Amino acid sequence: MSLLMSQSSEIAVPDNGQSAVVSNATPPLSAAARDALDAGTADSTRRAYSTDWQEFTAWCATTGHRPLPATPETVVEYTAALTTIPRPRTGRPYSPSSIERAIAAIRTAHTAANITPPSTKGARVVLRGYRDRLARSKDPAAKPRKAQPAVPNVLRAMLATLDRTALIGKRDAALLLLGFATAARVSELVALDLADAPETEHGVEASVYRRKIKAFTDTAVPFGNNPATCPVRAVRALREAMAEAGRADGPLFIRIDRHGRIAPPMYRHGVPIGDPAGRLTAQAAAQVVERAAEAAGLEGQWSGHSLRRGFATAARKAGHDLVRIGRHGGWADGSRALLSYFEDSDKWEENPVAGTGL
Repeated sequence: MSLLMSQSSEIAVPDNGQSAVVSNATPPLSAAARDALDAGTADSTRRAYSTDWQEFTAWCATTGHRPLPATPETVVEYTAALTTIPRPRTGRPYSPSSIERAIAAIRTAHTAANITPPSTKGARVVLRGYRDRLARSKDPAAKPRKAQPAVPNVLRAMLATLDRTALIGKRDAALLLLGFATAARVSELVALDLADAPETEHGVEASVYRRKIKAFTDTAVPFGNNPATCPVRAVRALREAMAEAGRADGPLFIRIDRHGRIAPPMYRHGVPIGDPAGRLTAQAAAQVVERAAEAAGLEGQWSGHSLRRGFATAARKAGHDLVRIGRHGGWADGSRALLSYFEDSDKWEENPVAGTGL
């Protein structure tokens, strides 16, 4: 479903059993314009907003509220409901961050239909109270879940669990090390083709398409001091192994079957499924990180984002310029997400309690 919900220029509004018609002053966007605008929105954001909107309209249908245009009171009621309704998957109410996104999805749907979004001031008051209630009760949901940073010593522990003589071990090592060195999201990492990461005399020059900022970055990855953790040598080893297996072009990170061979195309009822070239999915790439962390006995929450966060943490600790770190990893200048990583890494190194005389 499109993030921009398809709406007519007229919306029926119940009024004492009658149907009045409210006409939008501006006609809705055409299908072509909606598709073009969708293309400028991150896939994950579009999917999440679409799901949030479906859940909101379903709630409205069961409670007698009108979803479009929604009143501020409706959004308040819905927000309050989300703090108590158990989610089918977890059996727990929505987290504050999920509710925040649901509110944003409602506003986005109104904007897409050329309707002034309802005020969400009251809904956000409810959300603040919910956060406070969770915090006072020591509920883990009060704190946002963050992936642990895969800093170099963690990467070494992960790499030690791999059989780097096998094709799958070479792939996983290259994925971990190049993912860290480019600070790429796993969706950006698996989008790389062999041609996108050529080796030069200085290292690898990876042309990474950064989905959030909708731009390519030519990310320079130099040779590492330690051959075991050198991303350039890891990519070279993967490239050579793939060439021996008959793959000299196409995706850099590919599916490998349980026999250690490049996986053939997949079919379901005779219909091709997945990438025909065998490109690894973002989910599968994230599972590489998760499996390596588990095999290394690492505690905490590990995901594909651990590589990106680990780079930011390590680069900051090494004293690199904040702007250079951000642009290397494809963060927008002044990114709040990047700054939050720095805050976490600095809480001991630059602790204001140090030197106070205690």
